[in-house]
Amino acid sequence: MIWHSYISGFIAYLRLEKSLSVHSVDAYRRDTIKLTEFLEEHHPGLQPGDVTQLQMQEFLKWIYDQGMSARSQMRIVSGIKAFYQYLLLENIVENAPTELLASPRIGRKLPDILRLDEIEKLIAAIDLSKPEGERNRAIIEVMYACGLRVSELVDLRISDLFFNEGFLRVTGKGDKQRLVPIGDRAIRLVEDYIKLIRIHLEIRKGQEDYVFLNRRGSRLSRVMIFTIIRRTAELAGIHKRISPHTFRHSFATHLVEGGADLRAVQEMLGHASITTTEIYTHLDKEFLRAEVISHHPLYRSKV
Repeated sequence: MIWHSYISGFIAYLRLEKSLSVHSVDAYRRDTIKLTEFLEEHHPGLQPGDVTQLQMQEFLKWIYDQGMSARSQMRIVSGIKAFYQYLLLENIVENAPTELLASPRIGRKLPDILRLDEIEKLIAAIDLSKPEGERNRAIIEVMYACGLRVSELVDLRISDLFFNEGFLRVTGKGDKQRLVPIGDRAIRLVEDYIKLIRIHLEIRKGQEDYVFLNRRGSRLSRVMIFTIIRRTAELAGIHKRISPHTFRHSFATHLVEGGADLRAVQEMLGHASITTTEIYTHLDKEFLRAEVISHHPLYRSKV
């Protein structure tokens, strides 16, 4: 494939110069491969510098016709733009056909959250008589208490635990590290898991520092965290569609509802931009409206 060397150079640039995470690099690779698939099918033989804006518009229609969501289309456009920015930087092309390429508009969807009583119900549903019970309880508690991404949870290491100071060191997107406060109850549950359960595992070589392990002594996968949450929700009789990210959304929303400073929430979540964090102010407004409708006598009289 004539584009292979260009994509390889782009991937190396993202890894070495941009220091992006493995997940981000893989996403960019998939985006550029989508473009090459389209060009090979409809305009074979084109070099990057030969692609026109019109052909880019055709590419947009092509991915739309594949039934992709607006969010997926937007991500692909962003990836292709980054690819051409790299080509410009390396003087491989003189002009970028992506310059006027418009991403599809998407509405910002407010994420589902769990109420505090629902989170307590989830934790209470965990069977502590099973070996994995203490681990699963600690996992859910840490996700909600600290607002971690699922990748941050599975990558959490014992050397990242600063319990005497009340903090975790978390490695987020772009390998950026931050300190996140952790409460006494979450600390106690993690320590109980480490001292009472984890200590009896036969831990595989290279996995010794990871906090949460499976029964074979290896780090838990992202898929396993999703499975744990789904099964626990079923046991608790909670019928909302929840995922690891639901606990992160709940963490942020409850902080904002409680009056936390938005900049502090941004820091704890590891958001690069305050704009991303501002979604929780919208959630807060919805919460306030629901509270007024539920408790104001004028509204209650109409029910």
